[in-house]
Amino acid sequence: MDKLFYLTPSLCLAVAIWVLSRRYVVFTLLQLPGTLCHELAHFLTGLLTLARPVSMSIVPRREGKGYRLGEVQLANASWYNSALTALAPMLLVLIPWWIAVLRTRGAWHFTPLDAGLAFLIAPQFLACWPSAADWKLAMRSWPLAIIAGAGWYVWMTYPGLHSWLSWHWPAA
Repeated sequence: MDKLFYLTPSLCLAVAIWVLSRRYVVFTLLQLPGTLCHELAHFLTGLLTLARPVSMSIVPRREGKGYRLGEVQLANASWYNSALTALAPMLLVLIPWWIAVLRTRGAWHFTPLDAGLAFLIAPQFLACWPSAADWKLAMRSWPLAIIAGAGWYVWMTYPGLHSWLSWHWPAA
């Protein structure tokens, strides 16, 4: 419960930044720490999944009625790596949780450091949700969804496979 209490100011600040950045461009700059982490998540996951990231930008650009805060271009986005690369920013929600765990150990109280951390944590809450372009890219991995769904169906329908798949060391 302490962790949620600790994160409440950051969540409120995230909502305020989101609302104000829709109306005033200057508040978009408060999202830059989250944008950097969001794009790094794409970039690093792209490296791990062989999607071959070729460029990364966190320079905001006007696009239609809004702004594109950043982008990563991939040279090899295909059916087996698109979803993992596109949805990687969802893991950013672990950053605020990890900070809350570290800051709320033992007896604790808010300090000026926590106020500063709130400004770094709030953008992570905004950045952890994939953009529309990310979801579109993730849809390239629809074969993975079918494979995972079929595997889940078989696993749930045939419980006898559970013991068959668990390998035991031979007795000595």
